[in-house]
Amino acid sequence: MLALLAAFMSTFLVGYLFGSLPTGYLAGRLYRGIDIREHGSLSTGATNVLRVLGPWPGALVLCIDFLKGLIPVWLAVSIADASLPYFSETSMSALGPWLMATAGIATIIGHSRSVWLNFTGGKSAATGLGVLFAISVPVGLAASLAFILSLAVSRIVSLSSLIAAASAAVAALVFGEAFPFQLLIVSGAALVFVLHRQNIQRLFSGDEPMIGKSSGDPEP
Repeated sequence: MLALLAAFMSTFLVGYLFGSLPTGYLAGRLYRGIDIREHGSLSTGATNVLRVLGPWPGALVLCIDFLKGLIPVWLAVSIADASLPYFSETSMSALGPWLMATAGIATIIGHSRSVWLNFTGGKSAATGLGVLFAISVPVGLAASLAFILSLAVSRIVSLSSLIAAASAAVAALVFGEAFPFQLLIVSGAALVFVLHRQNIQRLFSGDEPMIGKSSGDPEP
């Protein structure tokens, strides 16, 4: 029982610490000497970095945030392998997906509630995509395609992120992913919607900015 608890705690901690790496904040400090949380939408995510700092810092933060989601889920497999002496292979085949799902949700939480930024952060879209590709390439591709098509039509990043999150949840069910993965993806999609609630309000009011246009008033 203690070994099981240690495996899940280690997986959660690794995921959270990876997710909490303040890439957007560091980009603002290193590139322009500013606190990105005081500009644009006040988010440390790649979209706000793109608007405030420009395309190259935005692309770099996007790639790192993606890897922040990908790597911890892969590391969960190593943690599962290290736990093999304490569990049978049959037990580990059942526990493995749960450990990966734990790492995934911890990473998403860490990105949006970073311990290094007084529990503020980004909206977990790029990091969530990294998690998706780590657990299911088909679901990750479905979410990416939904994002690209939506962005091409609407030119609104937040709307495209919401559509991608919803598409991932549907794809996880359609493709018959393991239940821990379905639970992770649906929960992660719900969290993305919660983190975008102010964007949703602006979408309904018609005030959400498109790519190439500055954001409106900062998010409170």
